[in-house]
Amino acid sequence: MVKIRPYVVAVNHVPGCPRLESGQGGRKLGRQRCAPGCERVTDGWEVDLALRLPDGTPIRERVKAPVSGKSAALRWAQEREGQILAQKGSKPRQARQVPTLAEFKLRFIEGHVKANRLKPSTAEAYESVFRTHLEPAFGSLRLDAIGDELVQRFKGELVEDEMANKSINNVLTVLSVMLKRAVDWKVIDAMPCRIRLLKWQLVEVPFYDFAEYRYLVEAAAAIDPRIELLVLLGGDAGLRRGEAIALEWTDVDLRRRTMHVQRSSWNGHVTLPKGERSRRLPLTEQLAEALRTHRHLQGPRVLYYDGGASPTNKEIRMWMERAQRRAVLPATGAYHILRHYPACRIIPRRPSEASACRVEPVARAG
Repeated sequence: MVKIRPYVVAVNHVPGCPRLESGQGGRKLGRQRCAPGCERVTDGWEVDLALRLPDGTPIRERVKAPVSGKSAALRWAQEREGQILAQKGSKPRQARQVPTLAEFKLRFIEGHVKANRLKPSTAEAYESVFRTHLEPAFGSLRLDAIGDELVQRFKGELVEDEMANKSINNVLTVLSVMLKRAVDWKVIDAMPCRIRLLKWQLVEVPFYDFAEYRYLVEAAAAIDPRIELLVLLGGDAGLRRGEAIALEWTDVDLRRRTMHVQRSSWNGHVTLPKGERSRRLPLTEQLAEALRTHRHLQGPRVLYYDGGASPTNKEIRMWMERAQRRAVLPATGAYHILRHYPACRIIPRRPSEASACRVEPVARAG
């Protein structure tokens, strides 16, 4: 039901009006009419809607029409009645609750890192970046509140800390991936910021020349056969640290002088090598002789630590430092530098002469 009446803002009562004497509305002595001569002051029209929804819910709404004419107020009231019936009297839906970056982090780890089976080293890198950089800067902010200016200030702070451009880009990439997954999962409607990476150039990587590498191999052999094998696996075969740790004797074919690199170890987690694929490598005479000489029964893996267990990253670094000090080289403990050594590449002349081959130095990519 729709009712239209003038919207009264005030009443000018005459002296002796019973409604004035009985109080506002005349409720103390019952409803009383105003005396002749009382004047009402109106301003527009009042709409009185009394509706009942199909489920029996009553709705009453009294409001001043936003239009001035009576016919216009009636049309507005009818439109308002249709809106209420269409909405079934429901209240407006509350705005979506957007989580903070810290609250979204667990969902990101479960839905992106674990669901996509990222490598343990990648998962640890995400955790480290979030814990060290992202959480202190954006952890308490809602995802949709991380704007362009905040990201630029954050980038400037990393530059002031003298971080390398590549390292800054790694941090920004983690933030970008988290926000993109939030958009994909409808947590936020759109990217709240545009993340621009810094330009960076490839720098010349350090490597050992032929003399330095020979000193390093000789020093490692004088200390421990295991350290000699470690150095040769990195320099002659180009294995990464995790690949050297995970190498097993079943992967080595001394008769054909080949090696099958098909796994990598990182903090006890065994995965595929970098690039998600295995590869076969020829063995140099030096590496094949060292493998043949130092064959052991301590376990299935080529490298072993005290008690037969596989060496950890810390122990690999310690072995490298010992060999480097013995060879009078900078004792950095870095193992990846061996992959930059211009090692010998074996090139067979003909398939029938796979054993008779020539060697030529090449620079191996990192």
